[in-house]
Amino acid sequence: MIKKIPRIGKLRSGELDLITDIAGITVGHCTLDQGAIQTGVTVIKPHCLDPYLHKVPAAATVINGFGKSVGLMQLDELGVFETPIALTNTFSVSSVAQAQIKQAITLNPEIGRAWPTINPLVFECNDGYLNDIQAMSITAEHYNTAYSQADRYMQQGSVGAGRGMSCFNLKGGIGSASRLVTLNHQQHYCVGALVLANFGILSMLTLAGQALGQQLAPCLQQMMSATEKGSIIMILATDAPLDYRQLKRLSLRAGIGLSRTGSFWGHGSGDIALAFSTAYTLPHDPEQPMPATAFIHETLLDPFFQAAAESVEQAIIHALYHAQAVQGRDNHQRYSLSELYPEWLI
Repeated sequence: MIKKIPRIGKLRSGELDLITDIAGITVGHCTLDQGAIQTGVTVIKPHCLDPYLHKVPAAATVINGFGKSVGLMQLDELGVFETPIALTNTFSVSSVAQAQIKQAITLNPEIGRAWPTINPLVFECNDGYLNDIQAMSITAEHYNTAYSQADRYMQQGSVGAGRGMSCFNLKGGIGSASRLVTLNHQQHYCVGALVLANFGILSMLTLAGQALGQQLAPCLQQMMSATEKGSIIMILATDAPLDYRQLKRLSLRAGIGLSRTGSFWGHGSGDIALAFSTAYTLPHDPEQPMPATAFIHETLLDPFFQAAAESVEQAIIHALYHAQAVQGRDNHQRYSLSELYPEWLI
């Protein structure tokens, strides 16, 4: 049977309806599925160059700061990042950050000596319900595996960093989507989203405007949670030439897509959005010229804001749709939405 996924919004999708519809972006996963160990690493590579030498313009919005990420302070100050973006579980941030540092030093031995240090960029969500997070199973090898597996044709659902994640008390994980923007009938751009979805209360779940959680909740009382204890990381990318301030505005619109699914950004939820552009890079070497970039005019940003909201909402739905049921620590289990909601089957 073919599963029909609800389609969000009015804008057209890219070829794959993934963040990797933007040229140069690749995504890789390393998944640990070993009994009580249900976790992993996901790596987003913004381009095929060395990101330390060719830094990527970016900005972030902390919607709710219940999180333990690494690298956001310097990113906010300088408006760039200089490693791939890594996603993992809360207790593995330090090991993944060390892996990023070692990788960068291998490529550029003068880092931390004649050259400045490196700013690793790692985001996290707490997968401790399904995963034995105290085991701290993630190592540099897992980061390196995810990095080496990066590809345009990425997987979604219970993979990589999403392996042990829960969403609306169901199985969550990795989701992605893209939307196309056309300006003046001649300038064509793409906005893509990738989410690590680990948030929400089942009764609040809203699917394409439908209060689905209210239908499912009475049948699944044993799965219900009274408080919002999860998190979500939302990564937005675009090939449009936007500056730091414009990217900051774009990242904020990720919250629109998040709220449409039924999130109210609860006390225990860490909700962070990062937006970056692949239209140009900034050189590490001060002897190299800075890019002469003609940015999108401020009054033309509305379609990008719409694309951000649509792609994030769609990415969350994709995470729920593609996730498979997982049983992990102490026999804890999360069911997949597609199993519980057979009306998706046609």
